Amino acid sequence: MNKKQIIKKIEENKKRIGERGVERIGLFGSYLKGKQKKGSDIDFLIQIKDEKIAENYFELLFYLERLFKRKIDLVIEGDLRPELKYVKKEAHYVKV
Repeated sequence: MNKKQIIKKIEENKKRIGERGVERIGLFGSYLKGKQKKGSDIDFLIQIKDEKIAENYFELLFYLERLFKRKIDLVIEGDLRPELKYVKKEAHYVKV
């Protein structure tokens, strides 16, 4: 699987992702850069409605793991540490 395939799959499933309170989802990390290795997880950065975080975070995580059949690292934008804020600029986003 590569960046293009991941983005396409997110586009095809954005309605179901949006139903979980996600406003946008961004691919970042090794798959974005084309540097993934066998067994690499897929890194996503999400912007999610505050009132939906507790209710939907794990449901979304498990949904994405089933969808991509691999481990997912799911990061909430508002929880990024200051030294990792650059990730917001590098991510390839899909508006949901």
